[in-house]
Amino acid sequence: MTGMRVLGPTVDDQTRCIHYRTELDVIAIRFACCGEYYPCHLCHAEAADHPAEQWPLDRRDERAVLCGVCEHELTVAEYLGVDACPACGAAFNPGCKLHTELYFEV
Repeated sequence: MTGMRVLGPTVDDQTRCIHYRTELDVIAIRFACCGEYYPCHLCHAEAADHPAEQWPLDRRDERAVLCGVCEHELTVAEYLGVDACPACGAAFNPGCKLHTELYFEV
């Protein structure tokens, strides 16, 4: 990745981190509390100086998910409705859906 800054302990340039680094772990989330991109909730907890906040339901039209393969930014609503990047087709980890409530109000 060249343009977007992703904070936390990333292990490659496609936003994989020390916590989640499978072939499908290629997104970063812009946290509602600080507006910064982190690969996961654990990275935010370790690196940020404040608690994480969920994206509220009424802000689902904001770009908050970054594809680590092509740097396309998805809105919250768009991300929640797909299994792959709409711009480049890179598959996203379906296991991320298990953590939806950590990032987004449901």
